[in-house]
Amino acid sequence: MVRLTSRQNPRVKYLRRLHRRSFREQTGRFLVEGVKFVEEALKAGWPVEAIVYTERLGQDERGAALLDAADRKGIPLWETTEAIFKDVATTPSPQGVLAVAAVRTFTPEEIVARPDPLVVVVDGLQDPGNLGTIIRTASAAAATGVFLLPGTVDVYHPRTVRASAGSIFHLPVISVPDGEAWSSLLQQRGISIFATDVRGETLLYDCDLTGPVAVILGGEAAGTRPALLAGADFRVRIPMPGGTESLNAAIAGAIFLFERVRQRLKTSLCSG
Repeated sequence: MVRLTSRQNPRVKYLRRLHRRSFREQTGRFLVEGVKFVEEALKAGWPVEAIVYTERLGQDERGAALLDAADRKGIPLWETTEAIFKDVATTPSPQGVLAVAAVRTFTPEEIVARPDPLVVVVDGLQDPGNLGTIIRTASAAAATGVFLLPGTVDVYHPRTVRASAGSIFHLPVISVPDGEAWSSLLQQRGISIFATDVRGETLLYDCDLTGPVAVILGGEAAGTRPALLAGADFRVRIPMPGGTESLNAAIAGAIFLFERVRQRLKTSLCSG
């Protein structure tokens, strides 16, 4: 066990630098804060570099169990003061524990090769909470992975990690470059590409979503880019009889994903 008692300690400086996206991308590391989320990372077997905690964590039965689990896995434990922990924490009311986790890498080929692929493609989403919610929803709908296009917020932003409610440790999420490579891969694997669009020609509930599917979700302000809309197999709109101009991206994604769940459940029940 290492004890961190000075703000000048290199480890403390390292933890603070992980608040920045550029440093997270440089090191391939990110912060996971809170008892539930650190527990989820350990349960998922996610690579964890260190656990940082305060003395009060060990005074709680659940916190003590978390530290014991980490110790049995051979994960280094860094104890620090409440004051220093507040400096390195990413929440205004920290629970006294965070983990330094390594980024796991996946390839698009791995994701589309899984049975009955359901791929979520995120285009230019800027709000970390929205992205985290989409990841959580995608995991609940048994998606096989999430592709992030350039211009999308960092998946390892602390708010994204928290909003995913631990799903980030169970669902492959990868950044893919602009261009035709990722869409060509989907098409080669027979995956139909649907783009959500308020001006879409096809109503969502008229679509057959029972096969291999990818859905493109656009950013909060601009929506899906015209080039992506043009390259999609279907431009789909969600009916909004109340006259609202558009839906939050995470809500639109949830409606699409669970319409797919509904259709596949109905097909399974009818065929059984």
